[in-house]
Amino acid sequence: MTITTQSSFVTNCITSYNPGRHITIDEQLFPSKTRCCFLQYIATKPDKFGIKFWVACDLKSKYICNVLPYLGKDPSRPSGERLSENVVMRLMEPFLDKGRNVTTDNFFTSLSLAQQLLRRKTTILGTVNKIRQEIPQSSRQRDCNELYNATKCSVDVMDQMVREYTVRTGTWRWPVAVFYNMIDTAALDAHVLYQACTGRKERRVDFLVELARELANSHVTAKKA
Repeated sequence: MTITTQSSFVTNCITSYNPGRHITIDEQLFPSKTRCCFLQYIATKPDKFGIKFWVACDLKSKYICNVLPYLGKDPSRPSGERLSENVVMRLMEPFLDKGRNVTTDNFFTSLSLAQQLLRRKTTILGTVNKIRQEIPQSSRQRDCNELYNATKCSVDVMDQMVREYTVRTGTWRWPVAVFYNMIDTAALDAHVLYQACTGRKERRVDFLVELARELANSHVTAKKA
């Protein structure tokens, strides 16, 4: 049930919005201490424990374009392929061949990934881990710092926005935690789509109140029928 729902949600995210030129890919940690084998501990996050998601986010609107939950080792990943490259190519697949740029941090950035993306008419901007000596010094351009700083934080900003108004409550069941995150991100995407379709600028809190009211009324009407 959870996999089917998540798959439908991701499909709707991809097909409902045309992102701009810049997309940011990063990790999102949904706070949770559920008992599951893929629970993550990330010391740099405000909430240290949680379920990790890989997220592709539109720079301007903070719309969640695509998302992958991290469920541990993926048996379908080709042998020898880096996890970081597999994640970026899967998240970007619906948005390739359109001249876009993807911004990543040093966990993802590599020469082989840049070459794969370039073959699909997509550029990459990211910091470089010093241990990856395959990237020539000529490709390490300091004059890109300003653009990188302007495009690197989309996922972090999106995460702050969804945490501001969340349906999350305490649970020990990981499928419920995944569902909570799905609802939070869907609500943010719905607000972006509403403004894009109507041209109206409405406070997100007001939009969410009205959305909750309409969903509740629909449920009550269905029960009475």
